[in-house]
Parts: sequence; C-alpha cells; structure tokens
Amino acid sequence: MSAASQYVRLSTGFNMPLVGIGTFRVTGREIIHDVLDHALCVGYMSIVLILNFIADTAAVYRNEEDIGHSLKKLMDKYSIEREEIFITTKLSPSDNGDPRRVREAVERSLKALNLSYIDLYLIHWPGAAGIPEGDIDNIKLRSKTWEALVDLKAQGFLRSIGVSNYNISHLERLMQDCKGVRPAVNQVELHPHYRQKELVEFCNKEGIHVQAYSSLGTSTDTSLLKDPTVCRVAQELGVSPARVLLKWALQQGIGIIPKAVQTTHIFDNFQLDFAIHESQMDRLSSLPQHKYAWNPNNVV
Repeated sequence: MSAASQYVRLSTGFNMPLVGIGTFRVTGREIIHDVLDHALCVGYMSIVLILNFIADTAAVYRNEEDIGHSLKKLMDKYSIEREEIFITTKLSPSDNGDPRRVREAVERSLKALNLSYIDLYLIHWPGAAGIPEGDIDNIKLRSKTWEALVDLKAQGFLRSIGVSNYNISHLERLMQDCKGVRPAVNQVELHPHYRQKELVEFCNKEGIHVQAYSSLGTSTDTSLLKDPTVCRVAQELGVSPARVLLKWALQQGIGIIPKAVQTTHIFDNFQLDFAIHESQMDRLSSLPQHKYAWNPNNVV
C-alpha cells in the first residue's frame, strides 16, 4: 500500500494522512517553497508545522507565514482543493493557560497561513512558560487551554484538537474534564530507541491517535540511523535505514512526520510500500532505549 493512500480516521470524524512532512527548523521563504513543492509533487498531503521552542525561555520560531505564502501558490499549481490538504500547527507554551492568548494564537496562525480553519491544532507542551515544571498550576492551566480550544473548535476554526508531549498522567487528568472533547492526537517522540509501549497502548485504548516525531533521531544525534540492527534490517530489505525507521512506525498504525529539505530525502521518506517481516520488527522493537528530545515527564 502506498503512503499516499494511508489515512487514519480521527475521533472527530476527519481523515488525516498517516504520512506527513514536518517543517521543524525549515526556514527561509524560498527553501520552504521548494520543500513544499517537492512534497506535494511526490504526494504528501499533510503538512505539520513544528514550532521550535526552548523550554526555559519559551522562545518560539514560527515559519507559518512563509508556509502560507507558498501553499497559496502551490495549491493553485497542483490544482489542490483546501479539503485535500491537512494542516497541523501548535500552541506555544508561552500562550498556554490564558484563553485570550490561546484565541489570539489561533487567529495569528489562521491569518499567517491564509486559512479559514486549521485541520489539527495541538498543545505543544504540557507545561506553561514561566511556570516551574513541578508546579501543580500546570494542571489548571492545561485545563483552561483545552477549554479555549474546545470553544474554538465549536466555532469551526479548528476541525480537530490534540496534544503533544503528553504522557499517560497528563492525558488522564485532561480527560477528567475535557468538556466532552477528547484529544484526537498525541504527538510524541517515538522510534525503536524510544518505543513508549504503555503510552501507545493507552492512546489506542482511548481512541487517541499517536503521531511520532523524531522518527529518525535528531540532526545532532544520528545514532538511531546508524544503529547496527537498523542498518542490518535495511540491508536485508534493500532500503535505507531511514525508510526502515519510518516503516517501523507506519506498520503499527502510528503517524509519521519526517522533516526533509533535500529532494532525494523527501522522495525517499515517502517510498514506504514495503513490509518489514515480523522477526525484523521484533529485533527493531528490542533495542536499548534512549530518549533524544525533551522530557515531559518532569511536568506535573
């Protein structure tokens, strides 16, 4: 089955492509235009805007305006209707907990992207900027943020809402008072070096789709791509290690959003119409665990 034909039906009733392209640290209008041009040409129909932030300063880098500018031109070029493309963006921790700022953040994103609605809007982090991770106020602020997003969803500005970097306890607390709307998606770090089995099982049970980021590790740590087991499986299948890592998640029904700038990588990351044998999956799912990104478990 080709990557282009794989979708997940979210709890909100909308279909989301299982394979999207991430835009984390993709900057510059011309570069963004080229990346999206190649991605749409290959067949990507899900674009995920990954906002880079530093937890202690809540500094957020946004590239939404450049993406919106490029999308307008490229959707005309490829005769793509708005309903055919799936746009995800996120709420910065600096806006977490203040209903007014949540609304303003959504309005800014809509304006920058030149959209009337966003397909999926995620709370980027379970904590709020300026609040210590161990402070119980984070629980209250998450609840206020969710209530504001539920209201914006009811008004049609957001089709689906979800979270990112939430662990089981964060999700359990949220669903105790979720205003009748459960998170549709939980986007988390997930790969053979950090499988999060209990979290995935919990989300599957609760109807929350799991979407993976850092599927290939990070730009500063390539040990996942160079893992001997990953490389051996790639050699056995005649594909790249990157494709093995992406397929490992996809074969489990987990969404993936690999970032790529080079044309060859954009193309390669979408060529996932092969199968990893059960014995190979077992080997990949038995690797020692190592987390590459920030740790949300420190947030109350």
